[in-house]
Amino acid sequence: MVHGSPRRVNEYLFEDRGHRSLSRALEGAHADILCFGHTHKPFYKVVSSEAPGEERYWRHAVNIGSVGKPKDGDPRACYTILAIDETARPGAKQGINVEHIRVAYDVEAATVAVEQSDLPNVYADSLRTAQ
Repeated sequence: MVHGSPRRVNEYLFEDRGHRSLSRALEGAHADILCFGHTHKPFYKVVSSEAPGEERYWRHAVNIGSVGKPKDGDPRACYTILAIDETARPGAKQGINVEHIRVAYDVEAATVAVEQSDLPNVYADSLRTAQ
């Protein structure tokens, strides 16, 4: 588990990152499953090593989303359930299940609370727009 990436706390791992690049990041961290955030945009990707002459080794990249301050256009809170069943094996594709759960909450009450606090109003605006 990391905030941004295994390399840097402030590195963004977006969903559109190429499979090879994402695979290298997981491999460099010696991670079969990597849970991360920072982008506030949930996604799940299974990537593999592509070394010639080697058996494919699968790795799982899980962006867990954001309970607050979403940036994917969906204002609901998001949390992730990661389930690893008895068939899961290192380097295997199967046995891992990732589910992103969305929960509605009173976004307007949260934005009003931000506006009434010492926080900049830009944070309230980002809650309203989910951007």
